[in-house]
Order: sequence, then C-alpha cells, then structure tokens
Amino acid sequence: MAKLKICGLTCKEDIEAVNGAKPDFAGFIIEVPGRRRSLTAERVKVLVKGLDKEILPVGVFVNAAPELPISLLRDGTLWAAQLHGDEDEDYIEKIQNMTGKPVIKAFSIKTPEDVQRALRSPADYILLDHGAGGTGEPFDWTLVPPVRRPFFLAGGIGPENLRSAIGTLHPWAVDLSSSLETDGRKDRAKIQQIARMLKQINTLEAYRKEREADLE
Repeated sequence: MAKLKICGLTCKEDIEAVNGAKPDFAGFIIEVPGRRRSLTAERVKVLVKGLDKEILPVGVFVNAAPELPISLLRDGTLWAAQLHGDEDEDYIEKIQNMTGKPVIKAFSIKTPEDVQRALRSPADYILLDHGAGGTGEPFDWTLVPPVRRPFFLAGGIGPENLRSAIGTLHPWAVDLSSSLETDGRKDRAKIQQIARMLKQINTLEAYRKEREADLE
C-alpha cells in the first residue's frame, strides 16, 4: 500500500489543502539558498503547527549544518529529515544517534551503480529521484531492480503515470511536488485528485492480494 508525500509546502493555503487530502507526509524545504520553495526554520515551525496531526512533517535539507535538522527533530517540529546534498554516512548517523528520528537520504539515479549505492545507505529510508535537487522529471525506472527496503519514489510523478510508477517499482511511498502546482503554486484540486487516485490504486492492490491469497 503506497504512501503519499506532498513536498514543497510554503504557506497557510498549502497546509489547508493537504489537511483536506490527508497525505501521509508533508515536506518543507528548509533554508536552501536558491530554491523558490525554501523557508526559514521559524516559518516551518509556524506552518507545522497548523498541520493535521495525522500528517507527518518532513524537513528537506541540502548540505545544512547538522545542528539545523537536529534542532528541528529534537523540538518536535519534524518527524524526519530528508537529505538532498552530499551528506555522508557519518552525517546521517549523527542525526540518527542524536535524535532517534528517521533520516531519508535522496539519491540521483542515472546508472545501476547509483541504485546500489542508495541501497547501501544507513539512512532509515532512501529516496530515488532523477536529480538530488529535484528536477520534476522521471528517471529511467528500468535501472531499479526489486527493492527490499522501504523507499520513496520521486521525480516527475503525476496523475498520468502514478499507476504505472506504483505498478512498476512498488515504492513504499511516492513523493510529489511540482506536478501538483499551477503557475508555481500548490493546486488544491490537483492535490485532492492525486490523493483519490492513490486511494483507488491501493484499494485495487489490496483486493488483488486478497484474491491471490484465496486462490493459494
């Protein structure tokens, strides 16, 4: 049953939109220079307070001083830290050891070796993407063998290929951002649409597995 993460939330209206759709995770880009969706840590604290308690907040960081994600994990602002930079194993393990909270490490997938590198990561979850900074484009899914550990799938996923993405790679969660926007802003209707689609896909998958179990 694939979970849903909606990333790049920036304002109160975005919070209201996701509260209505109830994804599993909400992502906030935190203090990343040059990223239009980047927010200060203080702004994220304010927005998270308005988030439905059933939705887990995730902070997205790029080569941040480890004290930044650690502080936001420790004070309860974030459920997990998602790393999109050159953070190494020591960095990941420092956050894990000092907070006891999950770490998601993003990997840019361009070769089979990139996938193997991701699978070796000590992070609690890995995120497979077209580009470590997020490009809004899908990567070559044929590069990914069956994955036994839970992973997030990102990069160019939208209503037109959601079913194919889940049916092909069976990710633990899908991560969407730009495909849920209109003119650079989160679109409430698109968010509702993708949440409904995923619910239908998961319902059909559960029915299929139930039927298979009955036939065994």
